[in-house]
Amino acid sequence: MDWNADEKAMLDQVARFADEVLAPRAAELDENATFATCHLPALAELGLLGLNLPEAHGGMGLSGPMLYKAVELVAGACASTASMLTAHYLATDSLHLGADAALKARMLPRAANGALGAFALTEPEAGSNPADMRTTARREGDGYRLRGSKCFISNAGAADFIVVYAKTDPDAGARGVSAFVVEPAVTPGITVSPAERTMGLRGGHVFGVTIDCHVPEANRIGAEGTGFRTAMKVLDNGRIEVAAQATGIAAAALDSAIAYAKERRVSGHPIADFQGLQWMLADSANDLAAARALGYAAARLRGTDKRYSSESAHAKLFASEAAWRIADRALQIHGGYGYCRDFPLERHLRDLRIFRIYEGSSEIQRTIIARELLS
Repeated sequence: MDWNADEKAMLDQVARFADEVLAPRAAELDENATFATCHLPALAELGLLGLNLPEAHGGMGLSGPMLYKAVELVAGACASTASMLTAHYLATDSLHLGADAALKARMLPRAANGALGAFALTEPEAGSNPADMRTTARREGDGYRLRGSKCFISNAGAADFIVVYAKTDPDAGARGVSAFVVEPAVTPGITVSPAERTMGLRGGHVFGVTIDCHVPEANRIGAEGTGFRTAMKVLDNGRIEVAAQATGIAAAALDSAIAYAKERRVSGHPIADFQGLQWMLADSANDLAAARALGYAAARLRGTDKRYSSESAHAKLFASEAAWRIADRALQIHGGYGYCRDFPLERHLRDLRIFRIYEGSSEIQRTIIARELLS
């Protein structure tokens, strides 16, 4: 990508922050399962919590490709922090894309300045098909009574606000879904379970949430029945951000493999001299270039009137699977050392595995793409 002077200066600032602040603590967060909220003040100060928002709501008004690159830089340094950050974007995008002016004005500047958000869509029996959700929102007094449970909700244990998707009309399928802002500190009836013990992204905590609370009507995001449409738009953006995270981690893995291949010597020669290894590096560079191209193609459509569900599915599917191949080759190049926790390769692989599952599994992305082809 060709960035103008202001964009390049912004990305240089993010890159320095990633290298100097995030990367040195990434292994520690993973080893101790330390929640990446330790970086929240610095993320807010740098403006990263509002990267996806317009300036009118406290954000930075970045283009889609700029947001993609910034997320990639963060993920390459610390995948757990990128996971926490992009989960926050799912919550704020729900407001940005679906809420009325008053709710946006009340919530979004706070979110850009440090109030952490969570996006509560997934349920124990409603994962790949959110329309199957059982959480309900029934009229009660001057608002709604929300009842139900959510699972695998990133950030919920530390969230200042949670965007909860619930059925206002249980018989209307997807058209009966609405969205609400819940603020746990001032809303009794929100119970968050201990963080799940995950394989990777161990500093990007996910939680179960049990809900039995009352929220005022002013906390409803948009009109009744518009929640599912909002969620699908949010996920189109989220899948581009998953692609950015995947390419960021893959780039870090490839950089490690190149450096190691130049340093490691066998029979007096750097292993980079061997053609078989060179081809592994070439295949990884090709995978990374293709993943980035698909990611940027989708990112350019972000914020436009054009529908880009298929483009975001292409980007997420290819990047999540290509990044796994790149990290796996990088570990292989490191040999036995790559399998040891003293090197970052095994962490990269563990972190990457979830990307083929969340924000819609690889199988769901193939379904989205095929549906578009056959429509």
